[in-house]
Amino acid sequence: MASTADFRNGMVIEIDGDLWAISYFQHVKPGKGGAFVRTKLKNVLTGAVVEKTYRAGEKVNDVRLERRPVNYSYTDGDLYYFMDAQTFDLIPIAADLLGENQLKFLKENMPCEGLVHDEKVISVELPQFVELLVTETDPGFKGDTAQGANKPAKLETGATINVPLFVEQGDVLKIDRREEKYLSRVNL
Repeated sequence: MASTADFRNGMVIEIDGDLWAISYFQHVKPGKGGAFVRTKLKNVLTGAVVEKTYRAGEKVNDVRLERRPVNYSYTDGDLYYFMDAQTFDLIPIAADLLGENQLKFLKENMPCEGLVHDEKVISVELPQFVELLVTETDPGFKGDTAQGANKPAKLETGATINVPLFVEQGDVLKIDRREEKYLSRVNL
């Protein structure tokens, strides 16, 4: 058990059997009445965001989540299978639990992080930076050095991002998957 005085960003608490991560909190002490804590909570599994207010000193169930390395293996319908790097067990994760933003950058044998609760992997997070091959893009031309000029490029996972004009088909790119943004070319 933890109290509202222990709140910090990223802390995970349990409410009605669901796991919620604190993404924002503010202690408020009005001139009249008791102090309270205003929070913004994000559901660990669904990503839903709610706002909730607690009285100062109120007790909540604190949950400890571990992070464990997992590797993406294969897909079967709507289930994506990850192999636990410690136990070598296959862990099925539903596509809607992973989210569309992560799925478009997921490729075979990609190392990821599994969130573990009660010795069970409940969710998977891809690395923030991924390296992917450009499979399709318009050719660049010599002299295309204008600042800020971009073109679309299709990656090996099927995702499309905007890249500078000098990027060509067959290049491997480092991409920030959270912002879906080109960072640099990778020299192999």
